[in-house]
Amino acid sequence: MAEFALIQRYFSDLSPLGQDVLLGVGDDCALLQPPPGRQLAMTMDTLVAGRHFFPDVDPVSLGHKALAVNLSDLAAMGAEPAWALLSLTLPEANDQWLQGFVRGFGSLAGRYGVKLVGGDTCQGPLSISVHLTGFVDSGKAMLRANARPGDLVCVSGTLGDAALALRLLQAGEEPGELRERLDCPQPRVEEGLMLVRAGVRTCIDISDGLVADLGHICERSCCAARIEAAKLPLSPAFRNHAGSEGALHAALAGGDDYELCFTIPPPLQPQLDALSFDITFIGEIRPGQGVELVDEAGNRMELPRGWEHFSS
Repeated sequence: MAEFALIQRYFSDLSPLGQDVLLGVGDDCALLQPPPGRQLAMTMDTLVAGRHFFPDVDPVSLGHKALAVNLSDLAAMGAEPAWALLSLTLPEANDQWLQGFVRGFGSLAGRYGVKLVGGDTCQGPLSISVHLTGFVDSGKAMLRANARPGDLVCVSGTLGDAALALRLLQAGEEPGELRERLDCPQPRVEEGLMLVRAGVRTCIDISDGLVADLGHICERSCCAARIEAAKLPLSPAFRNHAGSEGALHAALAGGDDYELCFTIPPPLQPQLDALSFDITFIGEIRPGQGVELVDEAGNRMELPRGWEHFSS
């Protein structure tokens, strides 16, 4: 199938016109109109077969995940999703695979009002790049640089499920329900919007592991963080495998959680307690630099490294 026929057949329905999309898929560029009084939040992620996903993964799940990891970035800024660009490199134009991918991508896009406004397709080793744009009220975005000593460190949901699933699969074991967190992560878009409306001003999505991503907040905010290992939120499915080698490492540094890590001044805690999603307070921001992990007695524990491309 030729490139333009492929685009027309599989992706044109994901680009409805509207007040914000004046011209979508099918021209050299999209023509877009942002709402007045709002800033654009833009992000892009690439998924590569054999690096970010198993080559034989269900294409429906892969279509979902390709968009979900970008939605997670917008969630961390408190942004409302709007427009997507998709670059898809395929070994071949397989109809069954494309139908599944579009179904997964389109279902999640529809849930959050994302319109596909352009992109590119070419032939080669399987990889997927998504560029996503969202809207945030001017001056209200949650940033990594706004943490202050005395802030509480918080996370949404549970940690380590996806990373532990990957470890179990690589060891030839069955991860059970943990597999869903690896293949089909749920971006915390609504949660991000709740946080920014509640007055939270510091946030990051946990994609490379809690230690690494909280470390980014510390670096940008010129401060340190102390987290308590006993307070890490772990799912029942994770606890069933808690004796597995590397389980604690998975919760701290495994990556692929796509939960939100954020900091708040203590007076804001009652407002967060009223929000309709799971929030766990795991530590505090302190003067200094870096991330410190302690046990229940306050003793320092060895700190694992998070995921980083090109690291030795």
